[in-house]
Amino acid sequence: MDANVVLFDMDGVLVDSEQYWHAFEDDWVFADAIESGDPAHEEITGMNFREIYDYLDEAYGTTVTKAEFVAAYQENSVDVYGEKVVLMDGAEELFADLRAAGKKVAIVSSAPQDWISVVRERFDLDPLDLVLSADDIDDPGKPEPHIYEEAAERLGVTPEDCVVVEDSVNGIESAARSGAHTIAYRADHNAALDLSQADEIVDGPEELRTALLG
Repeated sequence: MDANVVLFDMDGVLVDSEQYWHAFEDDWVFADAIESGDPAHEEITGMNFREIYDYLDEAYGTTVTKAEFVAAYQENSVDVYGEKVVLMDGAEELFADLRAAGKKVAIVSSAPQDWISVVRERFDLDPLDLVLSADDIDDPGKPEPHIYEEAAERLGVTPEDCVVVEDSVNGIESAARSGAHTIAYRADHNAALDLSQADEIVDGPEELRTALLG
């Protein structure tokens, strides 16, 4: 693959956090924080949690304030990232080999910087060429393309010069709309979803490594 910039989503790609966020959604968000309806996980997976509130409030109505919603996500994040998640198999070696091949490596995530920092420090993911959160941009986050457009601009390239690794329907749409070459990373949490907006789909770390490095 000719692209010299690889942009990794964090949740569901680098760490297996989606299973824990889905459980949180089932136990509290969908059970207690909305007025009615039966949302699917894929409607909100990949979105910034503040924008999740706005989406749910408009689509289903909410029973809590935005401040309460944000506080609940922040509280849950402590255990999710500090204790529960594990790193994708082979991620350290993959990052090192991408750097050795002269490629820039970045994390582009809907999660806030403090959540990303916990993962970076726990799993020693630095150095990174860029860490960009949806909180760092003024435009709407995923599934809109702006975060990937911004990442490319900050790295001095165009989106077409980038490869994006994503797992969620919203994230894949965001990357594809930006013009980046989009790889869908398939795992247990998204195995049943339609990931066809991606340019290619890989099953697990070994296939991802082959797609990125040959």
